[in-house]
Amino acid sequence: MRFAIPLADGKLTAHFGHCREFAMIDVEEKQIKKKEILVPPPHEPGVLPKWLHELGTNVIIAGGMGNRALTLFEEEGIHVVTGAPSLVPEELVQSYLDNSLVAGSNLCDH
Repeated sequence: MRFAIPLADGKLTAHFGHCREFAMIDVEEKQIKKKEILVPPPHEPGVLPKWLHELGTNVIIAGGMGNRALTLFEEEGIHVVTGAPSLVPEELVQSYLDNSLVAGSNLCDH
């Protein structure tokens, strides 16, 4: 299972589409096995869903995301959790795996 988390200063950022890097976390048997930081391609409609799908992403943990982006990720078979707190990626993924991730409402303005 592969998680993608948009980052700013090493923690989740609410500005999904304009983040400068993503933490990609690989999980096997509910254990974090690998973390890498990747720089996304330039932000244009539809680019991030295709890019993250090609990277094998299964789940995105985000602060907020626009409705169009949510639909595009759904079409790529990627589950999106919005309203997550601004924590370090490993903590977010572990909370998700433990079913203890507190996700609020979508923090996106649009």
